[in-house]
Amino acid sequence: MHESGDPAEEAFRIFEEGYQKQIQGKLDEAIRLYRQSIELYPSAEAHTFLGWAYSMQGLYDEAIDECQRAIEIDPDYGNPYNDIGSYLIERGELDDAIPWLEKATKAPRYDNYCYPYYNLGRVWEKKGDWKKALRHYQAALRENSKYTLASRSQNRILSLLN
Repeated sequence: MHESGDPAEEAFRIFEEGYQKQIQGKLDEAIRLYRQSIELYPSAEAHTFLGWAYSMQGLYDEAIDECQRAIEIDPDYGNPYNDIGSYLIERGELDDAIPWLEKATKAPRYDNYCYPYYNLGRVWEKKGDWKKALRHYQAALRENSKYTLASRSQNRILSLLN
């Protein structure tokens, strides 16, 4: 193992290794590496991604707990707010998801505002409010015009409204 001397740098290296394992579908290895990264130097990113790995195993309570730890470390980081909202949608807790997703759209540190807007669209579509769903899918597309899921969802809603 390569030791850099700086715990934050080493934790980040381990976190990145965990991410690679996760995208390869090796969730148990990813979880082990994220936990190792957190032990060395807790970060909002490592907690959020550990939560994502848990969610991929259907462990939504654990995933939400990790996202809440991420928010404690960095309340400006948008990903965990969106992820909590997404996990609540998966559990069918639509009304509970809305405030988390709205917080994500206002988070100062977030690269992908398209995701919470898309997820809000999903909530409103499931609740049968197609106009609100359409507004949120359109907001997602304003944030990322190449976001295919939002584009397909917008087109589906437009066809329902016509």
